[in-house]
Amino acid sequence: MRYVKVAWSHDFADDPVLYLSELGDDGYETRKVQFYRDGRAEWADESHETATVGLSEIPFPALEEISSQPEFDAELIDSKEFEQAWIRSRSTS
Repeated sequence: MRYVKVAWSHDFADDPVLYLSELGDDGYETRKVQFYRDGRAEWADESHETATVGLSEIPFPALEEISSQPEFDAELIDSKEFEQAWIRSRSTS
């Protein structure tokens, strides 16, 4: 598994500002957490999606490709950081 964090710098009130994804060996998301400016967190996995959060249907792009766009900053994180965000999102939703 790999874990990534993508910060999205924007002015949209209803869109997430931070994404954390767990990726399988095939590059597809297996779990995802989205954080919003107001502190709200949403999550998705293979058995739970909502109208605003779901797993991508394509493999996750290279971090360099994401970060080449000025509004995005992508980086690898460790499993501990992801698990903390996962637990937090599940307890607040």
